[in-house]
Amino acid sequence: MNYSIPATAQEVVALRQQPIDGELIVAAIAGVIAIARSQGQSLEDLTAELLAEDAWLDSQQRLWLKDVVIDTWSGLSLAKETVKIALV
Repeated sequence: MNYSIPATAQEVVALRQQPIDGELIVAAIAGVIAIARSQGQSLEDLTAELLAEDAWLDSQQRLWLKDVVIDTWSGLSLAKETVKIALV
């Protein structure tokens, strides 16, 4: 199944209605990053939120997710630059 990258928090929440698979997780992470960027958040702001204590993830899971988000943030930046270069 191909999921589009969510553009709003409501679209991210709506993903809960879908069966969980790798593509869904990737779409959710990419959506959270896109939303954070659109709100002017930095990577540091987003990772600080991920590392905050919560009832959803333990500390090891939060550290793993932080690393995934950092890699994805960088990858999305590279992809955007590649598209810009290709269009020129």
